[in-house]
Amino acid sequence: MKILIIGGHGGIGNAILLLCQQRYPSAELHATYRQTRPQSQPDEVTWHQVDVSDESQVHKLSEQFTHIDWIINCVGFLHNKHQGPEKSLASVSSDFFSENIRRNTLPTLLLSKYFTPILKRSEAGKMAILSAKVGSIKDNRLGGWYSYRASKAALNMIVKTVSIEWQRTCRKATIIALHPGTTDTALSKPFQANVPTGKLFTPGDVARDLIAIIERSTPEHSGRFYSYSGEELPW
Repeated sequence: MKILIIGGHGGIGNAILLLCQQRYPSAELHATYRQTRPQSQPDEVTWHQVDVSDESQVHKLSEQFTHIDWIINCVGFLHNKHQGPEKSLASVSSDFFSENIRRNTLPTLLLSKYFTPILKRSEAGKMAILSAKVGSIKDNRLGGWYSYRASKAALNMIVKTVSIEWQRTCRKATIIALHPGTTDTALSKPFQANVPTGKLFTPGDVARDLIAIIERSTPEHSGRFYSYSGEELPW
């Protein structure tokens, strides 16, 4: 079994990486990081420095594999040091919107493009993508967060569209979108004060929930959107 974790340096990504090492001790594990390679990581993991919003780098990464069973994309973007999610239209910035699309949406499209031929060689290839419930159009009742919502809604559309193509070209493979819930990581840190009691999860808890969903997913689940609880979410 060969597993590639995109963003294995982040809070959720690293927790998934460590859990995979425990649960699948014979698996060949690969993980990516964007800038700084994580310290004190297991020797059994092969690390790749990749900006997955750069097409040439994703192409180069794919050329290092002849076979892959699971790809778990954990990269995500919510805020930078200059701007956070917009509370109103007055806060919208074209540059911030573009950064959300580039970092939240584009990587999955590029990974799908270059890794589909490789996943086809697996008897049960799987691609799991970390999305967010705020990307659900039907579930949007509060408004705001324009760029993040739009980038995740676009991501969800990519997952759905890839699943339709895979029905013809990659029939044994599964692609799903996953909502991890609010996780105690740097990404959610500025927004944790408003999280209801019991709804802020540790990365380890989230990793166990998401891996359980990935394990039981099959091609009939492809193109669907699941919460960490296993509930199917509306687009």
